[in-house]
Amino acid sequence: MEGSSSLAHGVGIEKEEGDNHKEMIENPSGVCEFGPEDDDDEEEESSVLSSGFVPGPLLSLKEQIEKDKDDNSLRRWKEKLLGSLESDLSSQMEPEVKFHSIGIISNDFGEINTSLPVDENKRNNFLFTLKEGSHYRLKLTFSVLHNIVSGLIYSNTVWKTGIKVDSSKGMLGTFAPNREPYVHTLEEETTPSGVLARGSYSAKLKFEDDDGRVHMELKYSFEIKKRS
Repeated sequence: MEGSSSLAHGVGIEKEEGDNHKEMIENPSGVCEFGPEDDDDEEEESSVLSSGFVPGPLLSLKEQIEKDKDDNSLRRWKEKLLGSLESDLSSQMEPEVKFHSIGIISNDFGEINTSLPVDENKRNNFLFTLKEGSHYRLKLTFSVLHNIVSGLIYSNTVWKTGIKVDSSKGMLGTFAPNREPYVHTLEEETTPSGVLARGSYSAKLKFEDDDGRVHMELKYSFEIKKRS
């Protein structure tokens, strides 16, 4: 999707994820249902809602502030948005989103956090283990640097034995650079139940903005066990 990291996007308003999220596919018996393998996952993940908005040229945050410095209402709004960060502004145009950690919150075990990027020695390990029928949420801690990131979205795709069983997307929002990291919890998901649902899964979590910049792709594994 085309866009621009400019103040015209409605900066600083974080949008909650919509209702386009879905749980892992289950049939009425509670057993996970496996559909045909999709060879177009990359194309599907990059597909986002288009607003039809035609953006102006990409400007650095410093240029955006200086451009409107004579407009008192805009100046006050920007000061409120950026706070004391204005003294650290540079001429870099591209925003950067730096992810610090990914956590999982579940009633089964509380909260587990993993630092990012994942250690090379742990990449083949399960990021987490859940029981069937569990409710859980993923929690992200990240920083935004240099410029405003507009329309940050995520997509999460899950496979079992090479077959895609779940795909979800959601909007995180538009974020200004900030000294303190942002913490965002994704929408609640539920693991399927049944003998076919148990076992190991692979997944890919991807984040990109409305300019098409991919800020992170995280491949991970997890496990679903029988509820005793």
